[in-house]
Amino acid sequence: MTIEYTPHGVCSKKIMIEVNDDKIVTSVQFVGGCSGNTQGVAALAVGKPVDELIEKLSGIKCGFKDTSCPAQLAEALKQAQ
Repeated sequence: MTIEYTPHGVCSKKIMIEVNDDKIVTSVQFVGGCSGNTQGVAALAVGKPVDELIEKLSGIKCGFKDTSCPAQLAEALKQAQ
């Protein structure tokens, strides 16, 4: 399954995610945002189950923002379920 998500409240403009039939993330790409951070989150997400990522990434905040790029990744995965 391919997911294209437009995040809200963060610097990144788009998140593209590939999830296989076993609900394991196989690819994540952020467009925009803090390059090192989004590349790190994307690399760590690959190979992880969708449910685990939602649990671990939901609610993470970036500075004074109510959300973050990792939290938006979790939101994209929630909406795709």
